[in-house]
Amino acid sequence: MDLRDLRYFETMAELQHIGLAAQKLHRSQPTLTSCVRRLEDAYGGPLFERHGRGIRLTPAGRILQKWAQRMRFDSDDAKREIGDIGLGLTGHVRIGVVPTAAEFLLPAATRKLLVEAPSVTLKTVVGLLDVLKAQIKAGELDLIVASEMSAEPGMTSRLMTQDSIVVAASADHPILKKKVTMADLTSHRWVLQPPGATTRDWLDRTFDSYLLPRPVVQIESTMLIMLPALIVETGLLSFVSRYHVNKNTQLKEVPLKETTMNRRLTVTYRSDSYLLPAAKRLIELLVETSGGAGPSKSRARRQTVQASPSARRKSSAA
Repeated sequence: MDLRDLRYFETMAELQHIGLAAQKLHRSQPTLTSCVRRLEDAYGGPLFERHGRGIRLTPAGRILQKWAQRMRFDSDDAKREIGDIGLGLTGHVRIGVVPTAAEFLLPAATRKLLVEAPSVTLKTVVGLLDVLKAQIKAGELDLIVASEMSAEPGMTSRLMTQDSIVVAASADHPILKKKVTMADLTSHRWVLQPPGATTRDWLDRTFDSYLLPRPVVQIESTMLIMLPALIVETGLLSFVSRYHVNKNTQLKEVPLKETTMNRRLTVTYRSDSYLLPAAKRLIELLVETSGGAGPSKSRARRQTVQASPSARRKSSAA
């Protein structure tokens, strides 16, 4: 069996269209059709079926997709590991990182790594957890620095630090002049991430659980780095990491237990994949510089993000 056939198969499975796969791979459609026939002859059954104007995997195709991806990981890891023999702390490390960690946690660890290993090169991808999780599963990243994931088979995580997401306002905001209730927060407008972001969904569910209207959002932004400046300049409330509040003297936390979301930040990598010595050292530095704890398998870890009040009530009633 040709590993190249499996690479082509993965692309066809991803795009669900032979024509689009041919364009992406710079191969002809007959070449890919022949590839499918060879694989079907080798495995004794159809791998694709027609679906509308495209194709989709059969049950056998879905099984082969899983094993093809694993074989690609193993082949790439073998190439990297053999190439790294005797080289020490060198090579190229691919890191996915959520915005808060990119600003407050990654720089210090990176600085220490480059002092120890000046020839190492890094690729950083800043994004939200769902995007990064898909990329590490696809083998496009070596590790991700993000909020703790729910149990994921084949992933190992190490705790870096605890973090809290809090309601924040400009330092001169009138809401800070009195003891605040959740109902008070509904009288003000907000700048928040769009729905689908973990912190935004948690905040919306919290207001739902208290039978209060959700925050009235005047500005939505996918760029977390913009939020502190927007809070200061517009007088809007927001929901950001305590890291941002502590760093910016123009911001103040609106102290309210009900709207404090506690989370753990971890560094996560595929359990069975090959990690460059430089990647392993970066993981150690991330844990050390952020004051984290030792390793733990993701499937054995419990979810520690604070539940919304409705979830807590259901738990206590169970």
